[in-house]
Amino acid sequence: MGLTEQIARYREGSGDSASLVGEFRRTALLVPLTMTDAAEGATPPGDASGGLMSAVSGGIRWVYAFTEEEALVRFAQARGEGGRDWPYLALLGARLMDAVVPESDGPTGVAVDVADGDGAMLFPPVAGIVPDAFAVDLHRSAESGRGAVA
Repeated sequence: MGLTEQIARYREGSGDSASLVGEFRRTALLVPLTMTDAAEGATPPGDASGGLMSAVSGGIRWVYAFTEEEALVRFAQARGEGGRDWPYLALLGARLMDAVVPESDGPTGVAVDVADGDGAMLFPPVAGIVPDAFAVDLHRSAESGRGAVA
């Protein structure tokens, strides 16, 4: 069973969180790259050198990830940006959580298929999903600040 099926089962109440997180970690996800501003002359148009596309909500950075190109297209269209190229990286969910989250500047989770309404799923920065040192639900030292929602 793939990630989209696991999400559907979980949302309808017949799936379990361990299976969902396991499938997320095993799935290659498409992560769009931000576009640098060509008007500033920094890079040629279409150069995706700005990093992984994300948004901040509630003090948490959410990295956008998609299960298939069609889901990424729906996201682009929902943003009114369906007419341009959307460069992306294919990354395992495990790589996002174990390598990308620790390199971020604060609490970070992954938002999967966000333009798909009932097919969307958030994987928040909590224990069991991200490394414990970056989980917002575990106690942190006042010195490190990691895991705390700003």
